[in-house]
Amino acid sequence: MTGRRSAALCSLIVICTLMVPSVANTFSAWNVTWVYILLLSFCLTTALIPIVRRAAIRIGAVDRPGGRKMHAAPTPLMGGAAIYLGFILVMVLARDILHFSLGLKGVTIGATIVFITGALDDMWGLTARVRLVAQLLAAATLIKFGLVVSFLPETWWGDAAEILFTVFWVIGITNAVNFLDGVDGLAGGSSTINALFFGLVALQTDQPFMMLLSIALVGACLGFMPFNFRRTKPAMIFMGDAGSDFLGFTLAGIGILGDWGSVNLVGLTVPILILGVPIFDTTLTTVVRIRTGQVRTFGEWIHYTGRDHFHHRLSDLGIGTRRRSGLSFSSASGWGWRLWF
Repeated sequence: MTGRRSAALCSLIVICTLMVPSVANTFSAWNVTWVYILLLSFCLTTALIPIVRRAAIRIGAVDRPGGRKMHAAPTPLMGGAAIYLGFILVMVLARDILHFSLGLKGVTIGATIVFITGALDDMWGLTARVRLVAQLLAAATLIKFGLVVSFLPETWWGDAAEILFTVFWVIGITNAVNFLDGVDGLAGGSSTINALFFGLVALQTDQPFMMLLSIALVGACLGFMPFNFRRTKPAMIFMGDAGSDFLGFTLAGIGILGDWGSVNLVGLTVPILILGVPIFDTTLTTVVRIRTGQVRTFGEWIHYTGRDHFHHRLSDLGIGTRRRSGLSFSSASGWGWRLWF
């Protein structure tokens, strides 16, 4: 039995154990519900990875090398499907613990919209306009469910400015995390740290359900990482746009959903500081590209293929580079998949 199958089998056993009511009640009685949520999301994602990997190969959702891409041979995408499903299934299976508030429903629906759009982009490729429309629809969903960054006076112009800022925040963070996904483990690791700090701040500010929501995202990311960031071998699977867009949108939604301070302007700095790396990376590259005339439209911005992102600078330093690939190409028989473990 291969390592990934063993991991999947062990994860299924743990999931079945956690679903026993007495086990869940034990975690609650010991006041370690966060451990329950972490284990459940981690095991769900781990168990789903082999399934989505096989499905990605069957439908042709494979990232082939070329251009600015750093991997040496085709690698399956759709790892984001395992992250998404691991997170969403926790929302369903542990609904009595997490309590689906109106805001959480908005985050879940909006995240589903960007995930589906990203998955379609991974399979067939979508234009920047389509992706932008989907992200606007997801941001509008948050606003419809009452999730708006609130820091201006309650006037018509204050409400309008807050809506515009919310849309800008959601689209900016969604694409910022997407831009980080260029080196094995970078987007997943960064999102894990971001979600962990959201959970810690939520714990300090007495927001237990927000803390558990963040921990669920941490577990889903950790379940994906061993298959994407391996010490001596290349990634077995990439998260794709489906995963990076989902993580970016969910982190942006958590940043709006939480009550991060008694003073609005002070509280507003918390999500900005936590998401500082993707914000700085995207802001710096955007300013440089606009000043040099390399980017003039949203489509050029989202599809620009320069080597000026944070992960490219890491690669130039020799960090995160992989030479082998999880799949091999056979010119005699088309795409002949040979798995490396």
